[in-house]
Amino acid sequence: MAVLKVSGQTPDEALTVTSKVLDQNKAPLPGVVITIQEDKSKRSVTTGMDGSFTLQTTSSDVLVFKMIGYGLVLRPALEVNQAPVILSKTLVDAGDDDNVYIPFGVRKRREITATISTLKADDLPQIPSSSLNNVFSGRLSGLAIIPNGSQQPGYDVSSFLIRGRSSYNNNQEPLVLVDGVERDFKSMDLGEIESISVLKDAGTIAWYGMYGANGVIYVKTRRGSATSTKVTFDAQAGIQQPLNIASPLDAYSYATLYNEALVNGGAAPAYNATALQAYQTGSDPYRYPNNNFVKDYIRQVAPTQRYVATVTGGNAFIKYYTLVSAYNQSGIYKGGNNPTYDGNTNFNRYNLRTNIDLHVSKSLDVSLDIGGRITNLRFPNIGTGTFLNTVYGTPANAFPVLNADGSYGGNSIFPANNPLAMLESRGVSTDLTRNLLATITATQKLESITKGLSFNVFYSYDVAGTYRYGFNQTYATVDPFAPGGPATYGTASIVSYAANSFMGNLRRNELWLGFDYDRTFGKHGIKFTTRGSRANYSTFTALDQRREGWSNRLSYNYNQRYYLDLIGTVSGSESFAPGKRYGFFPAASAGWILSDESFMKGASGFLDLLKIRGSYGLVGNDATDNLRRFAFNDYFNRSGAGYNFGTSYTGVGGTEQRPLANPNLTWEKAYKGSIGFDAKLFKQTLSVSADYFSEDRKNLLTNSLLPNVLGQTLLQVNEGEASYKGFETNLNFYKKIGAVDLNLFANYTYTKSKIISINEGAGIPAYQSRVGHEVSSVIQGTGYVSSMLEAIGIFQSQAEVDASPIQRFSRTVGPGDIKYKDQNNDGVIDNLDFVNTDFNFVPKSFYGFGASVAMKGFDLNFLFQGMGGRSISIHDLVISGNSTTGYINQFSVDRWTPTNPDASYPRLLVADRGNNTQNSDFWVRSGDYLRLKNIELGYSLPASFVKRLKLSQLRFYVSGLNLLTFDKLGNLPIDPELPESGYAYGTASSGAYYPYMKIYSFGLNLKF
Repeated sequence: MAVLKVSGQTPDEALTVTSKVLDQNKAPLPGVVITIQEDKSKRSVTTGMDGSFTLQTTSSDVLVFKMIGYGLVLRPALEVNQAPVILSKTLVDAGDDDNVYIPFGVRKRREITATISTLKADDLPQIPSSSLNNVFSGRLSGLAIIPNGSQQPGYDVSSFLIRGRSSYNNNQEPLVLVDGVERDFKSMDLGEIESISVLKDAGTIAWYGMYGANGVIYVKTRRGSATSTKVTFDAQAGIQQPLNIASPLDAYSYATLYNEALVNGGAAPAYNATALQAYQTGSDPYRYPNNNFVKDYIRQVAPTQRYVATVTGGNAFIKYYTLVSAYNQSGIYKGGNNPTYDGNTNFNRYNLRTNIDLHVSKSLDVSLDIGGRITNLRFPNIGTGTFLNTVYGTPANAFPVLNADGSYGGNSIFPANNPLAMLESRGVSTDLTRNLLATITATQKLESITKGLSFNVFYSYDVAGTYRYGFNQTYATVDPFAPGGPATYGTASIVSYAANSFMGNLRRNELWLGFDYDRTFGKHGIKFTTRGSRANYSTFTALDQRREGWSNRLSYNYNQRYYLDLIGTVSGSESFAPGKRYGFFPAASAGWILSDESFMKGASGFLDLLKIRGSYGLVGNDATDNLRRFAFNDYFNRSGAGYNFGTSYTGVGGTEQRPLANPNLTWEKAYKGSIGFDAKLFKQTLSVSADYFSEDRKNLLTNSLLPNVLGQTLLQVNEGEASYKGFETNLNFYKKIGAVDLNLFANYTYTKSKIISINEGAGIPAYQSRVGHEVSSVIQGTGYVSSMLEAIGIFQSQAEVDASPIQRFSRTVGPGDIKYKDQNNDGVIDNLDFVNTDFNFVPKSFYGFGASVAMKGFDLNFLFQGMGGRSISIHDLVISGNSTTGYINQFSVDRWTPTNPDASYPRLLVADRGNNTQNSDFWVRSGDYLRLKNIELGYSLPASFVKRLKLSQLRFYVSGLNLLTFDKLGNLPIDPELPESGYAYGTASSGAYYPYMKIYSFGLNLKF
């Protein structure tokens, strides 16, 4: 009768499940948490002392039975009423949820002897952002994510750093792998991802030989389930708002400060009293305009949207996971109006993924993963940097945007800087990029040869292409008040189609072939993996790049208590001369479950696990980014100076040799060591891990000190060395308190680097040497600065100037100028007074902490993320502009004057500014900050109501990104994470960054 009743129920019928949970000895098991699979509200019940429970669910749900120390059990809700559920005890960190993905393998966390941080995507908030970088920031110990470029939709550039910097040749970007293939993950939809892991020490990354020295970010995509079929739909809508953006001066303030700067330099004022009054009163807006370009052409908010649909399911023979998503992020430009095109920037992305697992036979399994991505990025032809520099940096009184007759305003000083014309009469371009990502994996068991042996094939084929199309147009500006009558600048043209073009093409494929052996002999466990690999990268207009290697890993454990892993990889790179292209990269790691020893039994009441582990090994990096390709060969240019033969006046082109080759070039060698522990306490409610790590990197490229006797420059040589040391820790606390599920988490990383060897000029003072200092330096504009003058204040009087050492960076030095320290006490401030500093953009510490709470349908999670020991430079912000604008901007208000002696910045000058624009610590500020990175609050409607809608779940949620920031910048209105965002910087006409955004969003999640 029970069977008939079950089979007669409809798929979404309400169901009350009442049953018991027993252990493997058929004894009642209290404290088991029962949840509903893929239920975001995390509704749950806990078994009582007799193991019994009751749960309101639906007939289509799958119940999840989970208890720390026992194997996870998934059971369809319809089957649970028929018999008790049995849970079997497992070893700590060896349960169903304890899988850790390593290169071409999977291990239980208990088996891991290396340092790996893992995060499940289900624990992340849903944020409608064009880049996943923002979502992962602060979540994983040892991983620092640093924005370092324009945050324009579709570009939002960030760099990744694992643990620290030990190379002064490159930014040490880690290897990013998606399902084992080198791919970009930041443009994936969050719904595609199951987990992300950071592989940090030689115990794992030696597998990649010459390409893994900077660490590995390993992304695992979602796969289908044989236990349930689920259809989900997510929809989100949000608004973006600039975190910080320039506040331009009004025309009167600008003109007044410009006059002051001229007078300070001994020149006459440029604006008379009539002009100043007109700027104040607005009496003649065409001759004396007063614009606010930021207000007129930058939106305060812009919309963003995200839609995701997934289908997952399967059976014993096939499993599948399919996702389709659409994302749109509008730009923040406004004001342009052209019937043919929209001048605002805009970004659209469409993602598709299907992962299929086929159980072809008892001995053959095949997986086929196909991913696709289409992006459309529209932007004004004038360029993002040029447009924003115009909006942020053009003086308010430069010209009227529109003249009285409707023509675009301009003049001889600003002939083409009209932002309205740029948006509506300069044309737009759209970059259409298509990506196809495919991977096939086959595993053939070879049990007929020996038990536990299998043969594996892994092949990936990725292609990407970018196609540009759009509209062209030019405009003219008019100055009706030019001397001698109205003047026109530029030539106006009507809209025309731009020539379509292919902007890029990429093909990338990898092949990995090898064997796996997994066998247990009594208390002895052996796992061996070997793979031969070859990769080919083809790009448009460039020679193919190839990599190959042979990777091996042997894992041994005794009694699941003592663990040993050995890795040996032979890896090659074509960046080096034939015969010198291959290296051997060994590593070893070991772990000991100390808590399983008999002498630790006294701690079993509170200590569930204590594992000691350590690793050491050699990893390589074939970075020659700052050299030409195939730098082991000599090359010649045909563009050298020519020579006139005979009576001809036309020179015959000659040939000149490029910098001399270095046939002995080799890879960087990173010697990595790490030692740490993992602990679980109080019935596994508290997890703690900590690691001390170090890296010594040798063979760094540095300038050659060989004598230049041939009159020819030389390429760099591998004679540099640097290191870093540090520690990291992770904490996680989870406990169910009545109806409340509480999870607290935190991570912290500290690292410090040092240059050990670098070739420098002979005879430089010790204080100018980089040896012993930090590897990285402070970012200033688009460059890096470590050598600076030491500022000791601002001169307050001419008497103070006369009594101080002579400063030779400008013709005159007076009150209001920056005062520098005489490092060598020679009475003169010059280039010999620059010192090397330890200011740098790489933080000494980075961390994150937060919590997730769920109760009665409500769920809340948040993350605070921060960095410490980090420096930023405001040099290029404060002195931005050029002689035409007088270098006047919003920061100029707080300049030194006799009545403002405690000003933040030196006096204003239009010319002879060299003294105050030198690289110095005067412009360095703390980049430390703590930020509420993201927060999400959700509510799932009661099951009794949702079932009427034929759904299994309906959840609403609100979320936010970059909402609050605490820093040490005082009233300085810039972002400590990316100071240039939202401002013009430097003196280049295109020096401006798209602003960093905060995002507010609302969404709903449906499950069928």
